[in-house]
Amino acid sequence: MSRKGFTLVEILIVVILLGVIAAIVLPKFSNASETARQNMLAENLRIMRTQMIVFQGQHGGVAPGYPGCDTNAAPTEAALVEHLTKASTPAGDIAEPGTGGYPYGPYLREIPTNPLNNKASFLVLADDAELPGEGTDEHGWVFHPASMTLLADSPGTDDDGKNFIDY
Repeated sequence: MSRKGFTLVEILIVVILLGVIAAIVLPKFSNASETARQNMLAENLRIMRTQMIVFQGQHGGVAPGYPGCDTNAAPTEAALVEHLTKASTPAGDIAEPGTGGYPYGPYLREIPTNPLNNKASFLVLADDAELPGEGTDEHGWVFHPASMTLLADSPGTDDDGKNFIDY
């Protein structure tokens, strides 16, 4: 008599082996996505910091965020976003990209989101404000125009124990 098919024991062994393999492989995939978010955070910060430095160089040493590029005015989130995403003149006048007579910018097509909290908003600090020591997740980014410091507003640490706000 020839046997066709598998016994219940053989099927159970295969199911158990598949479960063991899945238990080994799945944590590696979830860790990879967290590492990818951390790498994207570092890359977004690098790009924005670079473009802020370019803006500052093209606007007489004035950091983005000061309305009308007037360092006597309080820096605002609206001015920062306009400075980075619109065209401008050396004096800081703003227009839509492609407008004649506005040779600079845009420096970014859009403000990137913080991949750890999915927020693209800025907390723009006053000139005399101190930098936070820890992220709060209330905004995507923290910017201090007076020192040209851009931070991620994310609490916690990466896989190496480095605070996200210190990226």
